[in-house]
Amino acid sequence: MELGSTDMSSFMTDFLQKCGGFAVVDGGFATELERHGANLNDPLWSAKCLVTSPHLVRRVHLDYLDAGANIILTASYQATIQGFEAKGLSTEEAEGLLRKSVEIACEARQIYYDRCTKDSCDHIENGGTSRRPVLVAASVGSYGAYLADGSEYSGDYGDAVTVETLKDFHRRRLQILAQSGADLIAFETIPNKMEAKAYAELLEEEGINIPAWFSFTSKDGVNVVSGDSILECASIADSCKQVVAVGINCTAPRFIHGLILSVRKVTSKPVIIYPNSGETYDAVLKQWVESTGVRDEEFVSSIGKWLDAGASLFGGCCRTTPDTIKAISRVLSNKNTTLKV
Repeated sequence: MELGSTDMSSFMTDFLQKCGGFAVVDGGFATELERHGANLNDPLWSAKCLVTSPHLVRRVHLDYLDAGANIILTASYQATIQGFEAKGLSTEEAEGLLRKSVEIACEARQIYYDRCTKDSCDHIENGGTSRRPVLVAASVGSYGAYLADGSEYSGDYGDAVTVETLKDFHRRRLQILAQSGADLIAFETIPNKMEAKAYAELLEEEGINIPAWFSFTSKDGVNVVSGDSILECASIADSCKQVVAVGINCTAPRFIHGLILSVRKVTSKPVIIYPNSGETYDAVLKQWVESTGVRDEEFVSSIGKWLDAGASLFGGCCRTTPDTIKAISRVLSNKNTTLKV
C-alpha cells in the first residue's frame, strides 16, 4: 500500500481512530512457536519456521488475531538475506522467504476475516458494524539480531561498524519488505542511535512509500541499551516522514511509564509500547531466566497508567502470549466503552 506524504502523516492517527482511539499489537512470537513444538535453537531463531514450518507461523498469527490484535508482525525479525545465505540458501530463495513472511501474515488475516462471525470480530462504528481493523507489519530486526551474539541487547557493534555498514546490510531486505504487500514496516528492538540513523536515511534514500514505526529497547528506563539517549533516538524517528509511530519494545514493564514520558517530549507521533515479560535474557545460554518477570495481571494492570502517560498502541514482546494480548484487548475495550459513556 503506497502512500503519499500527506497520507503517510495521518496513516496511524486514522487507523487509531478506526480502532476506537487505541490499538492492540500482538505478543511474543518465538514464545508461541516454541509452545507449538518448534525448536528455535538456531541463528535464524523464529525465521527458521519460514523454512521448516510455515503452518506454525500462520497458526501463531491466528492465535493473536483471535486474542484481539489489531496489528500482527511478520516472522521476519531475524530473517535476513545474509542469514539465509549462511544456511546454504540462494539469494533468490532468501528473498522469497522474506516475501513469504508477509504472505503468511496476510493469509492469516484473510482466514481470520473469512471465519469471523459478527459477534467475535465485528465492532460498532457510526451506528453500524464493521470488521475489526487489522494491519500487517513487516518486522525488521537489528543488525545485532542477525549476529545472534547478544549485541542486540547491548547495541555494541564494535568500531568497524558504521552507519554505511548498517545501510548496506539492511537495504535489500527493506526494499523487498516494502514491496511485499505489508501495510507498514516495524523496525524493532533498535539498540542504538546509529542504527536508527541508518534506517531513517535508508527510508529517505530508497523512497520507501509505506509507513514505518521505530521501536527502541532500554534496560535502564533512560537510555537505549547502548547508552544512547532515548530522547536523541526518538528525535531521529520524529524527523523521518515515513515514521508514523515511535516507541519501546522488549523492555521490562517497570521502565515503560518513564520511557513513554521521555518519547512524548520529542514527538507528537503516536507512541507504541510492547514490553517483554520483564524476564532477563541470558545471551550466553541463549535462554530467558524464569521467575524474573511479571505475571500477566501485573503487566496488564499498567495499561491504564501507560495510556494516561500518552501511549496509544499496546502489545507484548518476548515471553508474552495470546493470553496477555487478550487481557490487554479487554482492558482497552473497557476503556473505550467508558470514554464513550
